[in-house]
Parts: sequence; structure tokens; C-alpha cells
Amino acid sequence: MVVTQLQLELCFRGKKLRGFTCKLTRSPHGFLPETSFSIVSQLFVPFFLAGLGLVVAGLLMEVVHHWEVFKTITEVFILVPALLGLKGNLEMTLASRLSTAANTGQMDDPHEQWKMATCNLALIQTQATVVGLLAAVVAVLFKAVAKGYVELNQAAMLCASSVTTAFIAALSLGLVMIGVIVGARKVGINPDNVATPIAASLGDLITLSLLAGISSTLFKYMDVSYLSPVICAVFIVMIPLWVAIAKQSPPIAEVLKSGWQPVIVAMTISSIGGLILNKTVTKPDFEGMAVFTPVINGVGGNLVAIQASRISTFLHFWSMPGVLPYKMRQHWPNPCTTFFTSGVNSKSARVLILLVIPGHLVFLYTVHVLQGGHISLTFSFVSFYLIAALLQVGILLYVADLIVRLMWRKGLDPDNFSIPYLTALGDLLGTGLLALCFLLVWAINGPQMKPGN
Repeated sequence: MVVTQLQLELCFRGKKLRGFTCKLTRSPHGFLPETSFSIVSQLFVPFFLAGLGLVVAGLLMEVVHHWEVFKTITEVFILVPALLGLKGNLEMTLASRLSTAANTGQMDDPHEQWKMATCNLALIQTQATVVGLLAAVVAVLFKAVAKGYVELNQAAMLCASSVTTAFIAALSLGLVMIGVIVGARKVGINPDNVATPIAASLGDLITLSLLAGISSTLFKYMDVSYLSPVICAVFIVMIPLWVAIAKQSPPIAEVLKSGWQPVIVAMTISSIGGLILNKTVTKPDFEGMAVFTPVINGVGGNLVAIQASRISTFLHFWSMPGVLPYKMRQHWPNPCTTFFTSGVNSKSARVLILLVIPGHLVFLYTVHVLQGGHISLTFSFVSFYLIAALLQVGILLYVADLIVRLMWRKGLDPDNFSIPYLTALGDLLGTGLLALCFLLVWAINGPQMKPGN
């Protein structure tokens, strides 16, 4: 089926028509109505691959949180959700932005494809450098408030570790995302369904590996007082270069001006989740938090990013910013509208929430087989964990429907503004609900709770 869209703009002077512009967009692939089966068939493999990547990231977290740098400078734990959240702030936003462009035919021309790729990469390098530095500053401030002092060498090491990790992770994942979206478009797969899960499958593992390796290396050379400040200075000096490249595309230049608030607010929200992790991960009652935190946070952020990207693509295809299409005319839909109508977005919300329990059961079993964590998978723990995961994803999908509509009504592009808030909220909800699960399990089982390995 070929979809042809006619965009007509009329120019009036007074009450008289003085001119008009007409733009005809013909999409060879079209915006086809998707069945639940087609959504599941495209989501299934990327979603479970993403989950396995999150499991490996959790197992890695279980190992590295015993390293000397994590024991000595516990503020590194605060960086973990903030830097892993960059996947939602930057890579998933990039994936959503490029998926929308691909689905609406804006990347069919090779020249435009190259320009969009380079400008988007420059944008996320700028954002990664700034947000990585701010995440470290927030972690240092948390420590200053808690302990009443700041150790400058540790603060410099945190800043250098954070900005280096953010920069390298953003560059590598950005290149992967561009390749995936271009490839998906060529083979006729909806990029909205596959780009964000693949970002999730690689994002946490790559970012956590980089953070652990870089922070440990800089910790060993912390006596070299000038090393960390020089590293920070090099990345800061490169910012004007990335800004100059990003400004070559007017839409990206606009994001460069207006897209900072959601990214910075999301980083702050994720840092609060990091504070919870910092306070719980080293306590005996919360053994296993390290391995399960990336899993529950990653799955929730993954699913809500898919939904937000799909809704945004739908709005871009059928409406203009500032005006909701007829099928989404409600400004503040209730949960029944989000989950139980016949619309394509409601259908995808049902599919995504139905993936939660089987997905998490597979991931929990994988953790159990690989001997991750220090808590047995008792019936009570698995029950509380699944309830927490369902509650997290249900809240996120409903909030996604509200936020995307709100952004669109205000004339803001949901691809740039909604996903950072949603993934950060997913981190905070996931970490908080997981900590509550451990408290409830400990209250029920107490001393009878046995280690899992």
C-alpha cells in the first residue's frame, strides 16, 4: 500500500486568499496499520536480546561493585543510573528522532541521510559531554552535603570518569543506532520497534563497562594530580567543534538550543535513583540490588521508549505540531483510553505490558542460572518483583501517553522532549520499587532468607 499525504498551507491577507503552498508526500512503504501479532513479531527478538544484555550488565554490576574504587569512592554508584540513563536521554532520543524521520521519508535521500546522521552525532556528543560533567558535579554535591567536605582529587576523578564514559558510550551507541535504523528501513521493518531495544541491549553493558574500567584506571593514577583535570579540559575544549557541526542542520540547531532542559532534569531524577542505590547496595539486607537494578530499570525504560517513539511517529504522520489528530483528541486521557481502545497506540501499549511478566521471568531465570545476586529466587521475591515491574511499566506507559500529547500540544517534538523524562522516571521507579521488594522480602522471610550463590 502506498500512502500519499497532501499538506496544504493557505495564506490570507484580511479575508482574501492571497496564495497557498502545496506539499505532496508519497511514501512507498506507508504507515501501515499493525496487528498485535506484527508488533510482537518485530519486538520479540530485539526485546529479549536487550533483556539478556541488561542481565549481563547486572552481573557485571554485581562484580564491579566490590572493586576498590567503588568501595573507596561510593559516589560512583550515584553516577551509575545517571550515566546509564544517558541511553534514554541521548541514544533512545536519537533513535526515536531518526525513526520518525525514516518513517516519514526524510531519510530516503542519501545526502539528507548523511547530513542528518553527522549532525545528530555531533548533537549527542555535545550533550553527552555536558551532562556527563553535570552528573559528576551532582554526585560530588551529594557527597558534600552528606559528609560536609569535598576531596578535590576524588571530585576531579569522578568528573573525568563520568565525562569520558559518557562521550565514548554516546559515540559508539550513536553509530550503532544510525546503522540499525537505516538497515531496518531498507528491509521494511518499522525502526520504532527495533532501534530502542537494540540501544538497550548494548547501552547499559557498554556504559557500565566503560565506567568501571575508566574509574578504576583513574583511581590507580589519582596521585597524578593533573591527569583528571586535563582529561576534563580536553573534552570541554571539543564542545565548540560539535556545536558547529550540529548547527549545519536547522532542526538539530533548534534542539541544541531548546533540548537541554529535559536532558538535565532527567539526569537529576536518575541521580536520585543513584542515591537510593548508593544507600542500599552495600547493605547486607539488600544483597542482590546490584544485579537486578539494571534489569528492572532497563526493561521499563526500553518498553516506554518504544511506546513514546511509536506515538510520536503517529503524530508526525497524521498531524501538525500544536494540534492533536482526531483519534487522539483527548488532552488528558484516562488509563482505559491508553490501554483498552482499538487504536494502534493502545494496541501497542497492551502488547508491551503483556511482555513484562514473561520477559522478566526469563531474565530472572537467566540470572539464577548464571548465579547472579545473593538472594534466592523465592516465591515471595519473584511475586513482589513481578508486581513491581508491572506497576513500573503500567505507570510509565500511561505517563508516556500524557507527556507525548502534552508536548505535541505545546508545539514541542516528543522525540526530543519526552523520552528523557520517561526513562529517568523509569530509573527512579525501578530502583525505588526494587528496594521496596527487598524490604518486603526481608520482613517476610527475615533470617530464613538464604543466599542465591
